[in-house]
Amino acid sequence: MQVIETLSEGLKRAFTVVLPAAELESKRAARIAELGKTMQLPGFRPGKVPLSLIRQRFGTAVAAEVLQESVDEATREVISSHGLRPAVQPKIELQGAEPDQDVTFSLALEVLPEIPLPDFSTISLTRLKATPTEEAVEKALATFARRQRKLERPAEPRLSRAGDVLTIDFTGSVDGVPWEALKGSDVNVEVGPSEDFPIPGFAEQLEGLGEGDTRTITVTLPEDYPLKEAAGKTVSFEVTVKALREPILPTMDDAFAQEFGFENLAELREAIRRQIQREYDQMSRLRLKRDLLDALAARADYPVPETLVEAEFAQIWARVEADRAAGRLDEEDRNKDEAALRESYRAIAERRVRLGLLLAEVGRANNITVSKDEMGRLAWAEASRYPGQEGKVLELFRKNPEMLEALRGPLYEDKVIDFILELVKPAEQDVSAEELRESLERETV
Repeated sequence: MQVIETLSEGLKRAFTVVLPAAELESKRAARIAELGKTMQLPGFRPGKVPLSLIRQRFGTAVAAEVLQESVDEATREVISSHGLRPAVQPKIELQGAEPDQDVTFSLALEVLPEIPLPDFSTISLTRLKATPTEEAVEKALATFARRQRKLERPAEPRLSRAGDVLTIDFTGSVDGVPWEALKGSDVNVEVGPSEDFPIPGFAEQLEGLGEGDTRTITVTLPEDYPLKEAAGKTVSFEVTVKALREPILPTMDDAFAQEFGFENLAELREAIRRQIQREYDQMSRLRLKRDLLDALAARADYPVPETLVEAEFAQIWARVEADRAAGRLDEEDRNKDEAALRESYRAIAERRVRLGLLLAEVGRANNITVSKDEMGRLAWAEASRYPGQEGKVLELFRKNPEMLEALRGPLYEDKVIDFILELVKPAEQDVSAEELRESLERETV
């Protein structure tokens, strides 16, 4: 085999490789001889088929198989002998494969850069820690109780007030023209300000209505309204009330807690406190991880493979275009032209690739792995998100291991992050829940 390096520029490498015809013929002959030991054809005893007949019938297939194996083997040898670490699958192009002739192919690839690991002891981080207040616990307990409410018709007919649930029919019109897509029947709406109803300002205008009443409600749909052609338009809704029900909240006592498997109300309240604490801890970790990645990005100064950046940018840009088509771009992005928008998101793609390579190198250098047991727990955790379908999901993972492998990345990254945080040893700072939330408002990449 002859190897000629034709490109060594930055992270790009290219070679021309020549496979001698004699070597390929020797491999073809060996493969045909191997087939001859077990080949069965009509008119011949097993293993007694003439090699010339095997070559005549299967020579083309054998030649293709030997060529593919030889190219793959040569590629591995070139990469190994030159000490290369490919960033992506090498690109191979055959330049000649005539019978009884040397085979020449080109091999092009991008390699991973040398990644110097930073001195983690120089990184200074602060872990924000929030603790649930009694007010937060009581508010969450009240929300939990509200979800268990019962809806009953009032003893005496009356007009609707905040908190009531109306069953309504409605038809929306734009500029006096009814739209079928803005029509609803037997829709339950809670009266008053609500984040659950998709039309802001609609439910607030339902106060003071009784069963059988009608009212025209006018609202302006948000720019990100799911029905794209109606987004941003002023709509008049003709509403008819078919039923009015009022909420009956449960009595908050030990008997209520026991309905959900708790010994008493105090135990339920403590479970809610722990749940809030877990939510705070998750927010705290997200903030800490963001700060760590910012610190690592500031210390990461090495070239990154263009192929990886382009692939990452393509994924990001697809989401940007989808958001733009749906009118979901934020104000800052809406004010950018195409070139500026692409430049901005390409920088994000490059940062993600650079950080991904750094975290992978930290994991490789410190033998951080994801065990089979961890993958098993990961598969079960994912399957448990589909109650009643767990077995089917696990079977899907078994038949399509690449689907489970896609879940491995985030787990591996978290393990590497935890390893680095052990070395950084962040300081701790007590903050309120509001301060913790505000710290997460800045968009992360």
